[in-house]
Amino acid sequence: MKHLSSLALAAAFLAPLGAAAESLTFAWTPNPQTPQVDVAIAKGYFEEAGLDIDFVAFRTGREGFEAMIGGQVDVTFMAEFPAAVGALTGQEFAVIGDLARFTGSRVIVNTASGEVATPADLAGKRIGTTIGTNVNFYLEEILKDAGVEAEIVGAAPPDLVPALARGDLDAIVPFPTFYGAAASTLGDSYAELRVPGYQVHYILAATPEMTGERADVLDAFMGALAKADADVQADPAAAMEAVSASMQGAMTPAALETMWQDVDIGLKLDTDLAELLVAEADWVLSKGVVKGEAVTLDEMLSHFAPDALSKAAPDAIDLP
Repeated sequence: MKHLSSLALAAAFLAPLGAAAESLTFAWTPNPQTPQVDVAIAKGYFEEAGLDIDFVAFRTGREGFEAMIGGQVDVTFMAEFPAAVGALTGQEFAVIGDLARFTGSRVIVNTASGEVATPADLAGKRIGTTIGTNVNFYLEEILKDAGVEAEIVGAAPPDLVPALARGDLDAIVPFPTFYGAAASTLGDSYAELRVPGYQVHYILAATPEMTGERADVLDAFMGALAKADADVQADPAAAMEAVSASMQGAMTPAALETMWQDVDIGLKLDTDLAELLVAEADWVLSKGVVKGEAVTLDEMLSHFAPDALSKAAPDAIDLP
């Protein structure tokens, strides 16, 4: 985990105590990958910043993104993929920060259907995934890079592990939240193939109003998160306790410690994310999921709004 700005720098953008609180609606659900939010809540950093946060939960990041586009929320947390689709469809939004990157994406295999030691061994296999999502993108990138073809079978996220256990599928590429269920269900028949290259980015996006006329409110929000981010870097164990409490014990600190071996936690905003979004947008166009013109890197970068994060944590920005 990378150390970012000093606490003093982040604190410089916090509103004075006693000032009238500014309201902000934030689409966020307790989860293992965004400890900065949990720490900011636990330590009262949002209140110190003069903010009154209304947290709104959605089942998926895509739903939170759509709610933000519709003006129902000011800021949303999500994996990066909806931003690629949003750029393709001409939506107005701003990517304001990247909280963490999941580096442990994998293909899960039922060894009863044969061993899979390399991506080339996936040739001819029946592989389940959720069509039109980032895991579908990841699977097709694996197959393309290996130069092999497989039968890709679409299924809803909860249906993939049972189908693999029944033998209806040889392998699956599910969302990371289903890795544990796959391991416990398959038991000795469980195997995984980790193919590096793709990282899930857990990002923040905001409305044009937040980067425009309400920029001071966004500055305060990102300042609070930068302060919490420094705490996470300094004391990961305390951050794990905060996340576990926020998740009401659904994940223990010990389980989080294991998971975080595959998570690069730290606020940033860089060109790597923009390049990934361009690649995802190209893939969406190639699948015919959305009709439109390809998005260039410069066009994608026009959806990035680094100012608030730059003020709170200048070292976190790596953009042209």
